[in-house]
Amino acid sequence: MFRLSKKADYALMALRHLALPDGPSSTSAREIAEHYDIPVQLMAKVLQRLVRAGLLISTRGTQGGYSLSRPPMAINAADVIHSIDGPLLVTACSLENDNCDQYDKCGVRLPLWQIRERIEKTLETVTIAEMAAESNAVRVPVANTVVIKR
Repeated sequence: MFRLSKKADYALMALRHLALPDGPSSTSAREIAEHYDIPVQLMAKVLQRLVRAGLLISTRGTQGGYSLSRPPMAINAADVIHSIDGPLLVTACSLENDNCDQYDKCGVRLPLWQIRERIEKTLETVTIAEMAAESNAVRVPVANTVVIKR
């Protein structure tokens, strides 16, 4: 099963929070953590990783806090996930990793690598701006699809 880490979830939540049209342009780790019921220390660590990755700017002082380093439409989900979890992996082996006992006999390595590439490309198309714009949308499942009603 493909699953993001909790830290990646929290990172996406924090960036979306900063990108909300009616939200703050800058805020503290404590404010974000309290808003989403996330431990403050964990949120602070996640935000610092986002700063190191160049996705956030950190400003010190009483009027300080965290803000987006660029417009929300210029930050995509893949950027955020990579900054927290590293490269996306679907399977333990890859095209470059031939130390698996099954490497020469494996018939699913290439298809799985192609699936990983498709997931990666999809994540690159979802921007933080899009996630923030969908904050008021209601998702209704309809026969293996999702319909967004506004």
